Amino acid sequence: MSPSVTPPASPLRHALVGTGSRARLYIDAMTGVHARVADLVAWSDTNPGRLDVHERRVREAGAAVPARFAPGALAEAVDEHRIDRVVVTTPDHTHADLVVAALEAGADAVVEKPLTTTEEGVRRIAEAAERTGRQVTVTFNYRYSPRNTALKQVIASGEIGRVTSVHFEWLLDTAHGADYFRRWHRDKENSGGLLVHKSSHHFDLVNWWLGSVPTRVFASGGLRFYGDRAAAGRGLGPRPERGTTDSPLRDAFSLDLRHEPWYKALYLDNEHLDGYRRDQDVFGPGITIEDNLSLIVDYASGASMTYALNAHSPWEGYVVGVNGTEGRAELAVVERGAVTTDADGHVITDTDDTERPVGERLVVQRHFERARQVPIPEAEGGHGGGDTALLRDLFVGAGEDPLGHAASWQDGVRSVVVGLAGNRSLRSGAVVRVDELGIGSGRT
Repeated sequence: MSPSVTPPASPLRHALVGTGSRARLYIDAMTGVHARVADLVAWSDTNPGRLDVHERRVREAGAAVPARFAPGALAEAVDEHRIDRVVVTTPDHTHADLVVAALEAGADAVVEKPLTTTEEGVRRIAEAAERTGRQVTVTFNYRYSPRNTALKQVIASGEIGRVTSVHFEWLLDTAHGADYFRRWHRDKENSGGLLVHKSSHHFDLVNWWLGSVPTRVFASGGLRFYGDRAAAGRGLGPRPERGTTDSPLRDAFSLDLRHEPWYKALYLDNEHLDGYRRDQDVFGPGITIEDNLSLIVDYASGASMTYALNAHSPWEGYVVGVNGTEGRAELAVVERGAVTTDADGHVITDTDDTERPVGERLVVQRHFERARQVPIPEAEGGHGGGDTALLRDLFVGAGEDPLGHAASWQDGVRSVVVGLAGNRSLRSGAVVRVDELGIGSGRT
């Protein structure tokens, strides 16, 4: 990446669809540091109250307030407002419809990961992208994190030789991990489960690190900690159905939106408009996603990966071991060291993803040599420094980038196929070949 890249001659005109909490990253960028090159001219949400919240923040920043357009009227908005790019930050199961609508209306699309949640969604996006010639960018911010870039550089240098295997363990703690079981993600029809919604980040990293594509997947896992059945099996008694309550039964797993000003404004205060509850009980009924997952993935390069995801760890972070013909590289990251509670039982964390991690270490050891620690540059911004660099590339433009940080829709496919094949494997108990999905192997 090069900071000297020439920005667009005039600001690109953007529309944004979906104004939940993740949208704030893009709204702040387009009305703040990148306002010179990115003009947010229109936006939409199924809940007008959420638009009101973001509108107040935009006004406070001294920026022009975007025009509103009705849900389902994206194509008309692209035409009316002469939109160049549409940013999609809606629930995952809606991505395919919105991306296709943007492309067919003549705009490029920027979409939060995952690209989509179904095989049919992948096929529709691929067909629309190829037919219209428009661009689709999937925002894989973890690629840009200095620590993940450092590991990419080690592998690309050939220092550990040809990669033979990868072990990747990702731990979500009882603050972050639990949150997927409170909101819309808890329904697999909405999110594709954590293998699609969350792990697509991780699968993209491995695809990028290896410079290869997945070919075969075997998965095992289940809902073993959250949910009503797992809770009953551990002897947990009755619980309130939501965290925003004065019930004496609430505990550290309960999210009280009254104590979270941003969530209160965005969700609780606007709940009456659409009935969406952001604070459902993580041990309640209706959860259809898994919280413990293990995969074996084979790649076209001949390497294989063992992958594990745990969504109820006491600390948050990940460990990646990459074995090669000439040695091994190991990256260990602690993003949050602990989740504790205050005197009133409210959860506190010792850091969050807007700060530098508690600890990170990249070690390389060649055969018959001593280990050496690889320096990792200081991170800036959320997701281990990934958000800041991603937004710069997205809005200003990518300069020289020999490591290929920017992700296309093909990269989005290559990441999501692992989760889709994994979900098939979970259902059948069998190994699933990626080409069985009928959406391509990702080689093109």
